[in-house]
Amino acid sequence: VQLVESGGGLVQPGGSLRLSCAASGFTFSRYAMRWYRQAPGKEREMVAAMRSAGGGTNYADSVKGRFTISRDNAKNTVYLQMNSLKPEDTAVYYCNTWYGGNDYWGQGTQVTVSS
Repeated sequence: VQLVESGGGLVQPGGSLRLSCAASGFTFSRYAMRWYRQAPGKEREMVAAMRSAGGGTNYADSVKGRFTISRDNAKNTVYLQMNSLKPEDTAVYYCNTWYGGNDYWGQGTQVTVSS
């Protein structure tokens, strides 16, 4: 299993970014996918989750109405559209899935929200 995130960067408050996570090594459409983030000195927290094909979504209260998780099963990719970004959204963002009894993580992508 391999998860590779991309799309992070530096953005001003109020701006937008779209993160991507390319997955391989498992039948992507059958598994839930999640985005987590970890800010310096803080615990890793789940930001958004999406169940397998046709499934529902859920979000952390701190990002509801601003972030949207989506997936393209044909491309084995999950996305996180982040709008109205705030300085407190600054963190390393990780893609995650649970497969075969194991937790898998990407390497993370840095998102910095600053003027």
